[in-house]
Amino acid sequence: MLQDIANLLMPEVDTAAVAQMTHIDLAAKSAEIVEVVKNDGISGLLEMWLPGIIKFGLKLLAVAVIVFIGRWLIGKVDRFLNRIFERKDVEISLAGFLRNIVKVVLYLIVFLLAIGTLGIKTTSFAAILAAVSLAIGMALSGTLQNFAGGVIILLLRPFKVGDYIQAQGFEGTVKSIQLFNTLLNTADHKTILLPNGALSTGSINNYSSETRRRVDIKIGLAYGNDIAEARRVILELLAKESRILKDTEPKIIVTSLGDSAVNVDVRVWVEKADYWDVLFSLNEQIYNTIMAHPNLEFPFPQLDVHVKNEK
Repeated sequence: MLQDIANLLMPEVDTAAVAQMTHIDLAAKSAEIVEVVKNDGISGLLEMWLPGIIKFGLKLLAVAVIVFIGRWLIGKVDRFLNRIFERKDVEISLAGFLRNIVKVVLYLIVFLLAIGTLGIKTTSFAAILAAVSLAIGMALSGTLQNFAGGVIILLLRPFKVGDYIQAQGFEGTVKSIQLFNTLLNTADHKTILLPNGALSTGSINNYSSETRRRVDIKIGLAYGNDIAEARRVILELLAKESRILKDTEPKIIVTSLGDSAVNVDVRVWVEKADYWDVLFSLNEQIYNTIMAHPNLEFPFPQLDVHVKNEK
């Protein structure tokens, strides 16, 4: 059976002849060793093997030097990367992962250099590593895409933990940024898990990137109401709200003429931390003010029906 396998692997080689030659070489070597031991004893045998032992010892010494210097250099590189990541304030999990990747690659290089120094061919190791890397890459293509997205997010920082963002059809406060996913907390305390791959390539609305936000309140006034009077009343109300920023003038503008109402926008600027409280408070105050005013009113949808009597 072994003969058949050998013929399949190397059909052009006479394997029987090779085996016979190998047997002859081993027999000759054994006879040579026996003859040396008979004539010169163990000292003669050691003298015969001494060059090989010295050569192998020098290789082991070179390997030890390579490993020692390699570990020293890897430690220096790791500390250098750690200082850079701390200076750039890179997220801890990403910094640790990148440092480990660099160390694994460098240790692999040291290992290949060591076994190459011993005389072992490294081409087979390289081929195995390439095949394993390809298989892992194909099996984890989606996961690796999310990992790459996480790296991009953590490095470029389009948002950070605590920001209020809108992305992928969801909005909420960023709870944590992981290597593969980003966690959002919604206003009703739901936790949304967003894959970093899609998040890094899609549109992101970061409401927290600026120090202030504009509050937009849309109201409808009935046709026939005095817009100037409505503007005056609302401005008086806005002047009493201390959380509205005074360096930017409030805007009260007519945006459109609807089927049943004159649509008016009220726009004021506030600190981002006050956005929701001011929005809800102004909605209530404007409603109460309009309802209490004798000459202003909210419209209701209406339909005029004209009946024509034909005889």
